[in-house]
Amino acid sequence: MTSSNKETDFEGARTPSKSKTNVGGYIAYLLCGVLIGIVFVKAEIISWFRMQEMFRFQSFHMYGILGSAVCTGIVSVLLIKKLNIKTLQGETVVTPTIRFHKGQLIGGFIFGLGWAMTGACPGPLFAQIGTGASVVIITLLSAIAGTWVYGLLRDKLPH
Repeated sequence: MTSSNKETDFEGARTPSKSKTNVGGYIAYLLCGVLIGIVFVKAEIISWFRMQEMFRFQSFHMYGILGSAVCTGIVSVLLIKKLNIKTLQGETVVTPTIRFHKGQLIGGFIFGLGWAMTGACPGPLFAQIGTGASVVIITLLSAIAGTWVYGLLRDKLPH
């Protein structure tokens, strides 16, 4: 703990104090999540067939969506920094400096392999489950297990 009652995670970014509870903020996050889920369904981002088309280079659909998401993210981060936009809890948004590691290539390969095999990346998992694709619960549990294993092995992995 630092003197400002904040916790620091492994990359040096600060996480909010656990002492404050902002129910309105959680409701806003929930509504944003539901809205994003609806957009994912309507844009066919959760479609296994769309994922397979992407990995087989048969369609531009997913590449267009991913490219527009990257552009939106870049513009959003620039605006957050320029306008000094705060979180819903009123805290300053901190963007830590990220260093490139060879482990990111290995992790990216494993992530992409899992994405290609299951037709799901972490973003659409909940939307897929919400549409009734209950078999995706196995993918969700596998993603959670993979994150847990990474946490156990983090100190032994290339960084």
